[in-house]
Amino acid sequence: MALTEKEQIRRAHLDALREAGVEPFPADAWPTTHRAADVVAGYDDAQHDPEAEGTTPTRVTIAGRMMTKRVMGKAAFFHLADESGTVQIYAKRDSLPEGFYNGVFKKLLDTGDWVGIEGTVFRTRMGEVSVEADRLVLLAKSLKPLPVEKTVTDEATGETKTFNEVSDPEFRYRQRYADLALHPEVRDVFRARHRIVRTLQGFLDDQGYVEVETPALQPLYGGAAARPFTTHHNALDMPLFLRIADELYLKRLLVGGFEGVYEIAKDFRNEGLSRFHNPEFTMLELYVAFKDYDWMMGLVERMIEAVAVAVHGSTDVPRTIGDETHTLDVSAPFRRLPIFDAIAEATGHQLYDAEAGRVADRDTIAAVAREIGIGVDDSMGAGKLVDEIFGEAVEPGLIQPTFITDYPVELSPLAKRHRSKPGLVERFELIVGGKELCNAFSELNDPLDQRARFEDQAGLAAAGDDEAVNTIDEDFLRALEYGMPPAACLGVGVDRLVMLMTDQPSIRDVLLFPQLRPETASTADGNAEADDEG
Repeated sequence: MALTEKEQIRRAHLDALREAGVEPFPADAWPTTHRAADVVAGYDDAQHDPEAEGTTPTRVTIAGRMMTKRVMGKAAFFHLADESGTVQIYAKRDSLPEGFYNGVFKKLLDTGDWVGIEGTVFRTRMGEVSVEADRLVLLAKSLKPLPVEKTVTDEATGETKTFNEVSDPEFRYRQRYADLALHPEVRDVFRARHRIVRTLQGFLDDQGYVEVETPALQPLYGGAAARPFTTHHNALDMPLFLRIADELYLKRLLVGGFEGVYEIAKDFRNEGLSRFHNPEFTMLELYVAFKDYDWMMGLVERMIEAVAVAVHGSTDVPRTIGDETHTLDVSAPFRRLPIFDAIAEATGHQLYDAEAGRVADRDTIAAVAREIGIGVDDSMGAGKLVDEIFGEAVEPGLIQPTFITDYPVELSPLAKRHRSKPGLVERFELIVGGKELCNAFSELNDPLDQRARFEDQAGLAAAGDDEAVNTIDEDFLRALEYGMPPAACLGVGVDRLVMLMTDQPSIRDVLLFPQLRPETASTADGNAEADDEG
């Protein structure tokens, strides 16, 4: 790729530095004593009063990226940024080694360069806490300038607009390193993500549950309705699949005698990209013996409360949906609403006959789906149609936390049949802000019922449902035949939980390196739209 004029200038600076005996990428360590934010926050005017007895200016050693540079003859100011924040640096010719200021700093150092600073802390006449450098060392040369934001104000309307590559989502997601360097608030999102994951782990560890690891490469995929990624193992000459869920392996551990296990891991589903879907995503799955889905609802309420308090200090969570900002109250208890009652509220059609104990026939459900504008084809069974109706007519309107319960059997091949509602299973999904956050059920542990449901799924796959599981996991069935205790399970979309808690509009905003289409000349320049199906 051809170098821009600015990149060519920086390459020339690189060569000149070496000619001057300055290594642009030194190997020496640069031990620091302070971070930028600590220098500013820890400044005490009384301690640095030159007229007071016994005061000594604080000396610091810091390192970071040079973000600005204002040269004024024999002196210069620049802002140095590290992970904690920024601090102003004052450099003057007479305080640095002879020839360094004019020969190196003024001419050959550029914004974006990483530098080490030793010096004393003081407050300028303008009131800004700064460091006067008596040693300035280049730690790493920046050969590509960071994008510069340009702000333009319309004189007629007073409206201010910012123009730069980093305001373009495509550029930000592809060049996350530039996004992070320029926008500390983006780093804050990922610090919050770290805190959320640690809170989940700590909460579950405190319950006595064991965090485990299960295979990402599996000879058979299962545990969810999704298309897998397929690969091939050369030595074994066999196909393998990237897992779509952890479920079937974690349930094997219950058979083996563990009573509470969980895993926070990457899952992979060969599906489209959207604001809420990435083919590689993070899931929390939990399995607890001797519990049911009703008990699991209580645990989820407490866990979501703990996460909210860790991030916001309270159970009030701000969330922007469309053009409106909502305050979500995630304090227990959450509303509990059976799925067919939710559909009846939204559409006026009750598709479950409680007295007869059966779900409406497929043709009746299909007619309701068509009535609300859902396309129907022969591959869609009754359960799939119920799911489509719920997603179209109900889910977007569920803003405050709501447990949707009691799904049709066809939609939940791994859930236990409902103890009092024929044709349904003991399952719930937690919907918050109009999107699914959790999925859970009382686990199916009857191996004969499980085999029959696997066979039903294979039939749906043969009929054209490309998300139905088309293989029967005989080893998993064998494990169930040894006996699995009654249990409750939970799956939490960690990425969506982070979106919710940090009020981010897209899953790409909470993934450091989201999946994107191959880069083209236009996307390399940051001019293309982000790949998004809505």
